[in-house]
Amino acid sequence: MDAKESIKKEMSGLKRLIRHHDRVYYVLDKPEIPDREYDALYRRLSDLESENPELITPDSPTQRVGGRPAKSFPVVRHRTPMMSLDNTYSADELREFDRRVKKNLKTAGIEYVVELKFDGVSISLVYENGVWVLGATRGDGTSGDDVSNNLKTIRSIPIILEADAGKPPRVLEVRGEVYMTKKALSAINMEKEKNKEEPFANPRNAAAGSLKLLDPGMVRKRRLEMFAWGVGRCEGVKFTTHIEVLEYLKNAGFHVNPHYKVCKTIEEVVDYCDSWDKKRGDLGFEIDGMVLKVNDLKARETLGVTSKSPRWAIAYKFPAEKGLTEIKDIIVQVGRTGAVTPVALLKPVRLSGTTVSRATLHNFDEIERLDARIGDKVYVEKSGEIIPKILSVVKEERTGAEKKFSIPKKCPACGHSLTREQDEVALRCQNAGCPAQIKETILHFASRDAMDIEGLGEAVVDQLVDKGLVKDCADIYSLKRKDVELLDRMAEKSASNLIEAIERSKERELNRLIYALGIRHVGERVSWVLAGHFGSMERVEKAGIGELTEIAEVGPVMAASIKDFFANKANLRIVNKLKESGLRMSGGVAVESEGRLKGKTVVITGTLKGFTRGEAETAVRRHGGKAASSVSGSTDLVVAGESPGSKADKAKALGVKIISEDEFKEIVG
Repeated sequence: MDAKESIKKEMSGLKRLIRHHDRVYYVLDKPEIPDREYDALYRRLSDLESENPELITPDSPTQRVGGRPAKSFPVVRHRTPMMSLDNTYSADELREFDRRVKKNLKTAGIEYVVELKFDGVSISLVYENGVWVLGATRGDGTSGDDVSNNLKTIRSIPIILEADAGKPPRVLEVRGEVYMTKKALSAINMEKEKNKEEPFANPRNAAAGSLKLLDPGMVRKRRLEMFAWGVGRCEGVKFTTHIEVLEYLKNAGFHVNPHYKVCKTIEEVVDYCDSWDKKRGDLGFEIDGMVLKVNDLKARETLGVTSKSPRWAIAYKFPAEKGLTEIKDIIVQVGRTGAVTPVALLKPVRLSGTTVSRATLHNFDEIERLDARIGDKVYVEKSGEIIPKILSVVKEERTGAEKKFSIPKKCPACGHSLTREQDEVALRCQNAGCPAQIKETILHFASRDAMDIEGLGEAVVDQLVDKGLVKDCADIYSLKRKDVELLDRMAEKSASNLIEAIERSKERELNRLIYALGIRHVGERVSWVLAGHFGSMERVEKAGIGELTEIAEVGPVMAASIKDFFANKANLRIVNKLKESGLRMSGGVAVESEGRLKGKTVVITGTLKGFTRGEAETAVRRHGGKAASSVSGSTDLVVAGESPGSKADKAKALGVKIISEDEFKEIVG
């Protein structure tokens, strides 16, 4: 054997050995050698590949992370659609699902497999002849983003199917969930808070945000994991039950969560779901419910699918999690309109995957309604699993040491007197030069639904205002790279990226600029209407009360607010500075004349994965529809995301059609 063949043989053995140790460590959680020995194997392989680059193969463990950051993610089509599941929220709804299944199958003997519902991101992995060739996000169910390089950083995903599974199939689509452990999420959020960055709201957001990073090296640091839970297209391997699928995936080297159960009755299903609702906090990762699937694959074919969901599976969502904690203090925050909002600082409590340490009290009347005091024990819930909310005060736990909160008379940011306008609940600081208002105004101006200036977050804005570099939102466009480089934690590359993002924002549409100005009572919908009606900022500026109220969406209060805004000389100076900086001051709104939502009133409810609320409503308007905020008899369509709440219930009661986010995407493209 010559030297090259000897090296090739050694490399092959090292790759096989490293893959084995990856599996026993990351999948089976049974490490066989110390980290130092593993690192020595990895270094030896890496050195051999450096000396013999022509022998590097795509299945090498060293190729899990590599290459330059991507500029974008190619879109790929799934070989078998990744359908979403319908949700249930009670035992009775599970029983109704069971009745439908039995009726359609004309049998009383149904076997279900019940699995944990992971709070992560669904992905599809494609293997050809046993070798991983592609990894993609779920996307709209039909197509997703090719995030193969990012997924390669997850060591619980095998690059080659294990021999234990038998002869490798020609094609195998493996479906799974990418997630982040509680420990990893906590470490990332601690770092974000240290850097004055917005922490991730939950593990799902953390996993999704990580997969969207363009640099695989950064993804690797997020320490993502994956559970495999099913298959799509299969060529060269056959299954008769879902349990066979899970066993096959385990033998093939995938990490399959062990907490699944075969249930022969729906009552057994209900009991198993209830048991996990009580002990979900014991897991090292977050779950938000359970998934119920018919075990027999032929029965699944008989049951079929709807346009968006299988009739043989359903998700059971756990009730919103609530916890008992203590109010350590009550502070006040100043918003961009000068409204002063009380916030309760809490003794940290774990809820729905995150540590909650504060909750909004909305206004000072809410404090009185709750009779909330500093030192009180309180029950806290995450409304929609996102926004912490105080449900009630445990008054019987009071010791007498609790302190009533005194409503402030002066602004905590500038010392200006606070006032309450007629028919308003909120107290306001009327000082236009209040630094807190300036910061919030700039953050709103730069937000995603406004001018969308990436990188202009809270930590950067705080420094820009405190150092006197920016006194209003128009000053953003006078910033130079050298100004930004002087800020803390802002390197040369980061400074260049921010300046480029600011420059790109000059091309935003007129309606987004109107919204970005933060005119009181004027939201995204009205900004859209104003841009479409007037066609230029100049015409909006000069519009009288009568002309404004002729527009259906603009009432007297809003018209007065718009008129007052442009009558203010300081505001006009800002608008003129923006014009001089080259921002778009004219241009109507692009609406498809034959849009698929033409003439329809659409309500968005719940949390959407692929849109912000503003983006979804903009899509409705672009397709000729009207985006409304409440459901009524005149509503034509309701788009329901996760945790849709009372609006979806009202739509059902009124017989209004409800569609999923995936169906909405099909309409708006």
